[in-house]
Amino acid sequence: MKEFMLIFIGGNGNQAGLSPEQMQAQMAKWYTWIDNLRNKEIFVDGRPLEPSGKTVKGKQPVVTDGPFAESKELVGGYFIIKANSIEEASAIAKESPGLEIGGVVQVRECRKM
Repeated sequence: MKEFMLIFIGGNGNQAGLSPEQMQAQMAKWYTWIDNLRNKEIFVDGRPLEPSGKTVKGKQPVVTDGPFAESKELVGGYFIIKANSIEEASAIAKESPGLEIGGVVQVRECRKM
């Protein structure tokens, strides 16, 4: 099997206007999904990311604040999963609870090094 990274963009419960109860229900969906992937032995790793950070860019690197939590294109976290093909990984990504609240999942194959 190959490894794929699922990159979760947007789908922030606060931005979607979810109540605390709705956000708790949304998190329960994430935990259930992760448990299902673990039970199938295809979940390798995954973590949410803090909403703030720094951006480093340029030939003579400059460090600036950002990304910012209010951005709808903020990367919120990632999973590494096992799948036979990018099509199979994409089918798994379709199960992401974040899609229900406007999130996006980018599916990328991890190169072997």
